[in-house]
Amino acid sequence: MAFPPDATLSDAGEFGLIGALTALFDQPEDVLVGPGDDAAVLRVRSGHVVVSTDLMVEGRHFRRDWASAEDVGHRAAAQNLSDVNAMGGRATALTIGLAAPADLPAQWALDLARGFADECRPLGATVVGGDLARADEVVIAVTVLGACTVAPVLRSGARPGDVLALCGRQGWAAGGLAVLGRGFRSPRVLVEAYRRPDPPYDAGRIAAEAGATAMIDVSDGLVADAGHLAADSGVAIDVRTAGFEVPEPLQAVGAALGADPLQFILGGGDDHALLATFAEADVPEGWQVIGAVADGEGVTVDGAPYEGPSGWTHF
Repeated sequence: MAFPPDATLSDAGEFGLIGALTALFDQPEDVLVGPGDDAAVLRVRSGHVVVSTDLMVEGRHFRRDWASAEDVGHRAAAQNLSDVNAMGGRATALTIGLAAPADLPAQWALDLARGFADECRPLGATVVGGDLARADEVVIAVTVLGACTVAPVLRSGARPGDVLALCGRQGWAAGGLAVLGRGFRSPRVLVEAYRRPDPPYDAGRIAAEAGATAMIDVSDGLVADAGHLAADSGVAIDVRTAGFEVPEPLQAVGAALGADPLQFILGGGDDHALLATFAEADVPEGWQVIGAVADGEGVTVDGAPYEGPSGWTHF
């Protein structure tokens, strides 16, 4: 279904919009009941069911003048798909709650769904239901369901003697956000990294099968999320900056803003890289060792307390 270019959500109507949105999501064979009933019904063949929920609030998590609706859809999907990835699982189905002003262009909602669908499709995941409501600002609430075929990897299993390893690009989205915050649009590669993350979706399962002892996705900031691993595991973690390669675009932004580019890597989130601990002999290909686990508590950087920004906080 297509709406006139100037149609708003009020013009489209709740059920007209729902019909247009649900048409964008294919339903695979393990979806017994998809959008349209009181709840979705999924067939679970084996393993463990994994569920997570995230919110995105306009003005807090995204700005419509900084990212297109499709970009926001990619970001909303990625942050939820990555949560399942961080457990060593694979996402299969999602539901979306969308609250928005009545005068929001209906096309914006369709483009949001299209971006969401495009991010999910390579994983074989799809949207199986959701809800719409009127609000003063755009709020996107997503629940994701997935499965682990091996034991889920928790945040609480890191052991003294393990190494800390990273998979995926890190700091790129933070660099892009810093650029946008200054009113610029380049380096474009960093701005695009902020708009559309590129999580290592296969890495979670690979890490679980390789024997990862603890794992988390870097959504708030590397130092902050390493802190969650340390606190939940009852260990100390030292992040070693010699393990990082600082890419040229981050160096350029650091020079332009008078900032140490390492701060984007250490304190940045939204790339949804994976951070995990392993016995040193178990680190899979594609993972970079960036630290070590020891007895104690808390997180240090190069053996000392870290004084820079460690990551995002909501309150």
